[in-house]
Amino acid sequence: MRLAAMACALVVVMCVAVFGAMLSQRAPAPVATTTPPQATTDGSVRSPITTLEERDPIPAAVTPIRPSASLAAPATAAPAPASAAPSATPASAPALSAPSAPVVPSTAAAPSAAPATKAAAPMVAESAPAAAAPAAAPTPAPAPTPAAMPRSTTSACPENPNALGVSRVVEIDTTGGARFGFESPYDFLREGEVVLTFDDGPWPDRTQAVLKALAAHCTKAIFFPIGVHATYHPGILRTVAAAGHAVGSHTWCHQNLSKTKGSCEFRGKKEAVDYDPKEEIEKGVSAVRWAVGGPTAPYFRFPQLKEPPELIAYLGKRNIATFNADLDSFDFKMRKPEQVRQSVMAKLKKSGKGIVLMHDFQHATAEASMDLLNDLKAGGYKIVFMKPKFPVTTLPQYDEMILKLVGGGGGEARPTSSVIRTIE
Repeated sequence: MRLAAMACALVVVMCVAVFGAMLSQRAPAPVATTTPPQATTDGSVRSPITTLEERDPIPAAVTPIRPSASLAAPATAAPAPASAAPSATPASAPALSAPSAPVVPSTAAAPSAAPATKAAAPMVAESAPAAAAPAAAPTPAPAPTPAAMPRSTTSACPENPNALGVSRVVEIDTTGGARFGFESPYDFLREGEVVLTFDDGPWPDRTQAVLKALAAHCTKAIFFPIGVHATYHPGILRTVAAAGHAVGSHTWCHQNLSKTKGSCEFRGKKEAVDYDPKEEIEKGVSAVRWAVGGPTAPYFRFPQLKEPPELIAYLGKRNIATFNADLDSFDFKMRKPEQVRQSVMAKLKKSGKGIVLMHDFQHATAEASMDLLNDLKAGGYKIVFMKPKFPVTTLPQYDEMILKLVGGGGGEARPTSSVIRTIE
């Protein structure tokens, strides 16, 4: 009996050992999983950039896009670094009277795909190429979909099959301020993507030449007009806005805002002036708003790219984004359109992407604009349009100041021919 009991116990132990071995083989090995981006529904992380629409999604493995070798090597040096912007979060914006309507219809829905974030820009939310969702993830209930954004910005260009068009539209939330361009914390552009920007307009013939080239390629840009020029040629600036481009501001009289003394020419009279940098900014914002006769973008670019930190903080409180540049064409130093094309394309070949600074005020740039867009298309570059989420809010005291300077007229003044007619 004792021997039988020992045999039974031995059998039981062996069975337990075999069964345990089988279970250990079936247990899954630890597998590394990709941590999804942190949710932003709690408001702890704000994304100032959201992709609204995309025509040509780029696959995960991207081959660097380079322009053709038809243009010569760079003719100018790379832009000198501007002073770094502070990263401190500005205070809440002051209470201001908002314009009646946004710059463009704010009708786009947030991207439905899971945001794809870059290590260098954790604050940027973009719609990624379609990917299989995890099988275990529950399907959320569909949210109400706002009215669709007009497709014209990314649709084919009917009169130009080789048009650049707009590859991607991103919405910019400037709440609390944001800074783009050189040393920006927001690295949202992909390889081969370009944002076109033009400063110092509007100016007769030259701005129209740039607009004509952009229209021929069914593409969009950002304009940073000078306030004084806006009061000279409000009709041109209204045409810029009507074409769907973003219209920011570039001060009242193109002053260096790291100083308080300079000179300003207004209506043919040039004189030395002492100026308050904040007033110089606000007069420019109000002048552009007056000229357009409607809402404009909360975008600002410092003259000479001189960016005093205290003014960046001030703009943040005003919910206005600051634009530097990744590539400065230095077109103001050039007299021939070929030089402008060579400068832009050579710098893009080196950097692969970026916000490009040009001047619609410059004759060489106006002449180069059509061929430059052709060069960008031939080089495989894609245009990204930065659409503001909401318009800038002007301050009443500066609106009144501009009205006094322009004689009380409005940006929506009737054409002279409809007011005055020779009858004999």
